[in-house]
Amino acid sequence: MTDAYLNRIATAVPRFEVHDFFLRFAASKLRDDPRRQAVFRRMADRAGIARRYSVIPATEDPEGPVIDRDGMFRRGAFPSTARRMDLFERAAPELAARAVAGLELADARAAVTHLVVTSCTGFSAPGLDLEIVERAGLDPSVERTQIGFMGCYAAVNALKLARHIVRSEPQSRVLVVNLELCTLHLKETADLEQLLTFCLWGDGCSAALVSAEPTGFRLDSFRALLADNSRELMSWAVRDDGFDMVLSGAVPAAIAEVLETRGGEVLGEVAPERIDLWAVHPGGRSVLDAVERSLHLPPDALDDSRAVLHDTGNMSSATVMFVLERMLRRARPGDRGCGMAFGPGLTAETFRFEAA
Repeated sequence: MTDAYLNRIATAVPRFEVHDFFLRFAASKLRDDPRRQAVFRRMADRAGIARRYSVIPATEDPEGPVIDRDGMFRRGAFPSTARRMDLFERAAPELAARAVAGLELADARAAVTHLVVTSCTGFSAPGLDLEIVERAGLDPSVERTQIGFMGCYAAVNALKLARHIVRSEPQSRVLVVNLELCTLHLKETADLEQLLTFCLWGDGCSAALVSAEPTGFRLDSFRALLADNSRELMSWAVRDDGFDMVLSGAVPAAIAEVLETRGGEVLGEVAPERIDLWAVHPGGRSVLDAVERSLHLPPDALDDSRAVLHDTGNMSSATVMFVLERMLRRARPGDRGCGMAFGPGLTAETFRFEAA
């Protein structure tokens, strides 16, 4: 059976850095409750995030009546889902085009046979897939697949699909694009848990090429783990005022439990200490801590994941690809890797890989 390889990865983020702005905006929603405001500031400081990027051009004053320079996000009158989707439709193609350009496909564009696009933060039709075909100069007959609303683990499912395609049609060259504009769904709320959840999210896009060419990472052994009795811990729902993300504080413990009890299904006969590269989706500092503890990993095993969290926050499906991009630059032939990402369900999508 033909092997499939993750040959190249390129990433892009919007030009507006907003982390401190969003923290100050969130804190302003708690100004009438100094105790909860202090709790928010303390927990936000512990998040392990220094920068996040957004397609929303923030104003100079996060405590003012208008949050963005375009006047969409006005206190007391945040935009409807329809207006947020209008912004997605305008901003997403440009960011996707930048990520795809980073692959430097040049003449190889004509050889791309399949396009797989994931997103859970925006929808339109004709959609992002056709915009990518046009802007990247792909053959209009390229086979297109969209993976929607699967959350942070969607990138793993996209790689799984790309692997299936290459193994069934070895001449295939699959372009995988993961794009999320999480910050579009900024909410006006004084709910502490919701505010803390939103302080994780950033916008970003990854593009990758998967083929039978033996360069990069050989993809292998995909496995999904579904935690018992945990559906309510993580969910993503369309509302009138944007999409609502529920991320319970019990998520890290649920992830730790499923990895402790079923981690052997992911690694097979390979002991954790034989894994050189841990590409773990940085859903938050506590999530990474839970993975490290449950698998008894050394303190530096998740350095790449923690660096991505620090530099860009949680960009939903694109984030684990940012981690893999860092690893692809430094991996040595024969290095073994394990990737995993977590999302609604509560589901852990996992895979193994090896550097060619």
